Amino acid sequence: MHTTIMSLCADDVRDLHRFEIKILLALEHLMKRYRWVPEDVLRHQTKLSESEMNYRLGHLMGRNMVKSSSVPYKGYQMVFTGFDALALHGAVRKGSVTSLGCLLGVGKEAAVYEAMGMGVVALKFHRIGQQSFQTVRRSRSYMPQYKHFPWIFASSYSARQEYDALTALHAEVSVPVPVDINRNLIVMTFIHGVPIAQATLENPDDVFAEVVENISKAYLLGYIHGDLSEFNIMVDGKNVWVIDWPQWVEPSHPAAEEILQRDITNLCTYFSRKYRIDAQVEEIHAQVVG
Repeated sequence: MHTTIMSLCADDVRDLHRFEIKILLALEHLMKRYRWVPEDVLRHQTKLSESEMNYRLGHLMGRNMVKSSSVPYKGYQMVFTGFDALALHGAVRKGSVTSLGCLLGVGKEAAVYEAMGMGVVALKFHRIGQQSFQTVRRSRSYMPQYKHFPWIFASSYSARQEYDALTALHAEVSVPVPVDINRNLIVMTFIHGVPIAQATLENPDDVFAEVVENISKAYLLGYIHGDLSEFNIMVDGKNVWVIDWPQWVEPSHPAAEEILQRDITNLCTYFSRKYRIDAQVEEIHAQVVG
């Protein structure tokens, strides 16, 4: 499955009828068993009349939340936009999100929106596509419960991995504070900053030292970032944050040494190239592991 990301529309989610939510929930459940959920099976699961179900499915397909096929039989699949809508609907019901703002950015494995909750929050929808999933499966020892749609399982798993890391780290490490999780969605505190890749740092030595201190604290708590780069270190002029933690590994992981070395090398290479900071990978590594 490719990962072309449809932008989630707040009006589309807000206007979902309860029968449409019911259809999405039924598809989520039935897609564990069927590549295309048969029309009669979906009707049986939702208890909707044929005309009502067809009407509601038409709405969902018009909003790019569901797609259909007539071969080898009439059937339906929920797609990423529908899964995102279910996750957002769940967060709204819990009260952690009250309104959806603009799309802030799209990465290869996530889409991030600004939103309102108890204050301004960031919504991160994890979207692990087929290609990314193969990488995830190689680095993690699990098999998907969704035989036909590993992206559902992998995206929820990825969100849970990041949520667990943020929960464990935020008291001592400068990371976003997690607020809520639902399926592939994490609600977290909004950071008013930019990635260092987009900034010209006035005090690069201080920022570098602060990043090293944060990854040292994380290591002490049992977390190696696993994907550290200039794109997931954020600054706002005063503070530094390390974001994007779904690929973390424990120091006891068989590849931990190699992964940590890569993180530190990425960090040193960037600061050396852009700011001529003389940072030796071996020295920083010794500092991180204590």
